[in-house]
Amino acid sequence: MGFVKEFKEFALKGNVVDLAIAVVIGAAFGAIVSSLVADVITPLLLTPALNAAHAQDLDQLAWGTVKYGRFLAAVINFLVIALVLFLVIQGINKLKRKKEVVANEPATPKFSLTEQLLMDIRDNIKKP
Repeated sequence: MGFVKEFKEFALKGNVVDLAIAVVIGAAFGAIVSSLVADVITPLLLTPALNAAHAQDLDQLAWGTVKYGRFLAAVINFLVIALVLFLVIQGINKLKRKKEVVANEPATPKFSLTEQLLMDIRDNIKKP
């Protein structure tokens, strides 16, 4: 078996593709969680605590420190990555299905004309 053919079979195995998708999705989801914590939750928790510690004016407890734009960008990035991977996997699954349909078709034996005529004669003799 050639190197390229072996590599193709290895790379298209379900486990390898599933693992690659899990890593990419995990990284994209990690970005969402990191952005949520760093840009939304931490400022919401720290701003009041820092303001209270410095005895600043309550008007400064505004939403100005909440960077929800980065969080939305991370969510959109995740959705785009998930959509692209879904389309890639759909294409791979279509290729696998076509290959399975071809493999599952029953093999019809090829007979010569003489063999076919002999089988027809045999079948006609068997008829009551």
